[in-house]
Amino acid sequence: MQTKSETEEQNYPSLAIFNLTEQGLPACPSVAQLIRLVDSALESASCQEILPRFHQEKDLLSLPVVSKHGMPVAIIDRHHFMEFFARPFSKEVFGKRSLKKIKEATRDALIGAFPIASPIVVDIATSIDDVARIIIDTGMQHMVNGIIITQDGRYAGVVHGHDLLHEITQRKQAELHFLAHYDALTKIPNRMLFSDRLSHACREAARNQREVALLFIDVDRFKQVNDSLGHRFGDALLVAIAANLQACARDSDTVARLGGDEFAILMEFIHGPEDAEVLAQRLVASIQQPMRILDREISVSFSIGIAIFPRDDSRVDILLSKADAAMYEVKVSGRNGYRQFSASTTSFSSERSVLEAELKLALANDEFMLVYQPQFDLVSKQVAGVEALIRWNHPRRGRIGPGEFIGIAEESGLIVAIGDWVIAEACRQQQAWRQQGLPPTRLALNISPLQFRQPDFIHRVTRIFSETEVDPTSLEFELTESAVMQQASQVLDMLSELKALGVHLSLDDFGTGFSNLGYLNRYPIERMKIDQSFVRGIDQMPINQSIVRSIVALAKSLSLQVVAEGVETEAELEHVRACQCDEVQGFLLARPMPAEVFEEWLFDRQR
Repeated sequence: MQTKSETEEQNYPSLAIFNLTEQGLPACPSVAQLIRLVDSALESASCQEILPRFHQEKDLLSLPVVSKHGMPVAIIDRHHFMEFFARPFSKEVFGKRSLKKIKEATRDALIGAFPIASPIVVDIATSIDDVARIIIDTGMQHMVNGIIITQDGRYAGVVHGHDLLHEITQRKQAELHFLAHYDALTKIPNRMLFSDRLSHACREAARNQREVALLFIDVDRFKQVNDSLGHRFGDALLVAIAANLQACARDSDTVARLGGDEFAILMEFIHGPEDAEVLAQRLVASIQQPMRILDREISVSFSIGIAIFPRDDSRVDILLSKADAAMYEVKVSGRNGYRQFSASTTSFSSERSVLEAELKLALANDEFMLVYQPQFDLVSKQVAGVEALIRWNHPRRGRIGPGEFIGIAEESGLIVAIGDWVIAEACRQQQAWRQQGLPPTRLALNISPLQFRQPDFIHRVTRIFSETEVDPTSLEFELTESAVMQQASQVLDMLSELKALGVHLSLDDFGTGFSNLGYLNRYPIERMKIDQSFVRGIDQMPINQSIVRSIVALAKSLSLQVVAEGVETEAELEHVRACQCDEVQGFLLARPMPAEVFEEWLFDRQR
């Protein structure tokens, strides 16, 4: 009377299904291809004939009952013998006996209690997550007796807890694998999977004497876009860029997001470096037209570095560093292009990646320090202020200047934490000098554009002032043109808040950017610093002297004081004085000094 399906022979729990229809069971489709339906076909029989078989065959876990219209009526569980019969079928199943007598008669034959409960019935389109939630909410006993599946209201099959748990486990394992190997935002391989594929590709290439190309791709000025237009816009842009890279790459290539705005493409089975250059050209050309992101048009560009295995290096980790170095050369030369690594790639250093990792630990290990360089009034020749400059006491390389690590800090985002440390340390030192009786001296601090554009910058600065109890009127923040010439209205609000706190404001490295004079006139800036590139050699370069005079004239028209930095010779000093600069700073007059040396130097000048 009963035949077993193939799934039962594969050691799945057996389920008997009793159908009252004349045509037999309907076809049993899957539940969104996630739920396994285990059915057993039964020959035509009455309910009274089926129940004894259910009692006798202990491997049958539950018994669904279906009406002649194909509607699920009940599910009988071996462990709990749950009964829920519609009135028209109770008579056929049990005859004229009452439900009470049925329970008493079958008490010894069945295991467990006899609670009357409605079976769980779900539509075939229900997601596996919803099915699991329904079972949890209604009681975990349904993991044993199973649930009934319907399609268009008609019986479609039974899902057993074993199969449901199997599917959930398989799905969770797949989700964990995806999270570990793919970027959650762009859905393309992440650094871990890319590194694994790169290592495998290089091993195969070495074995078969082939070459592998690696393209390191950086989105130019992405941090500025992200900071100015918001993270939601930045995320949407990254998704669009990932799709663009995949469209340009070959089907056999691996496109990955390494982190932030850094991407990479792995090219196997190449004929030579020219294949990588063709792809790089296609990538650069593909991004020339503005992209439409969240109803806004934006233009971006790529800086691409190329390294070839084993031509450029046979070590996988160094190969990535060399591609990164080639990319950096593109950025230095103006961005929006590509370059293949060569022996002349000066920016490559096998220690660059190590230096970045060490930079992350430098703050925790208290490896930074500040040195102080005086600024002089050209009329009185007295100390007008002092600028705080950062140095890194590297445990292996000794003292490192900012030129060697600030760029890495800005690219990695570490500059924000480092900048906050500089403000806090300078404030503490200023308070210490005041307590020692040093004369009031304006203390200037460089503020990174990325640090300044943080939404909570004013809040963090205010907190530092409160914690150190410093007088904000003794401080000056030096901001670059690139920091204050974007989002002018927002910048104006921030500068006004700083001015209200009492902080003096200075425009640093003036002349190297593109200032909007209209906004410059509105900003509460008091001082303008001429970049040292215009001061150096001013006595021998008439063009520099003309530039400095023009900057001074502009500053005077805006009622700003002018500081000339980088003065190293007497001739340069005389020329900046002749150009009517107000203050001067440079090695000629005083080099940067540690705090304790500056204290002694300043006391000596007083005496």
